[in-house]
Amino acid sequence: MQDASSSADIAGREFLAFKLGKEEYGIDILKVQEIRGYEAVTRIASAPEFIKGVINLRGIIIPVVDMRIKFRLGEPVYDDFTVVIILNINGRVVGMVVDSVSDVTTLQPDQVKPAPEMGTAFSTEYMMGLGTIDERMLILVDIDKLMSSPEMGLIDSLQP
Repeated sequence: MQDASSSADIAGREFLAFKLGKEEYGIDILKVQEIRGYEAVTRIASAPEFIKGVINLRGIIIPVVDMRIKFRLGEPVYDDFTVVIILNINGRVVGMVVDSVSDVTTLQPDQVKPAPEMGTAFSTEYMMGLGTIDERMLILVDIDKLMSSPEMGLIDSLQP
């Protein structure tokens, strides 16, 4: 669970806001390498369902995770708004498919609330908190922790 000091750590940082279904999420903009339109991926046999496959990004083969499938948010729909957020996590490059991106926002201390203990689409251990911007609420995701979790199987766990 988050404490007051971790909310203060989040405050003042910039987050890229993106949508999955009706929910809006935020990830640390410093983890984002680029944002690309969705393109066909090459499937990998026996990969988990949420791993859509791989793409060739300027000579680097990177895995692509569909977050809608990962969070069990219904059947993904790929349209003109669907994007792949290219992340740099612990030195590894990973693609993350989301329904759309909205903006980059800076959160102040009074806009960050601790993550509630409740049943959400994913474990609260991957939540940094909730960001509130006027009427919007961003679920702040610890993308390092999520992408390097054993269940993802993408990146070796972060070593302290």
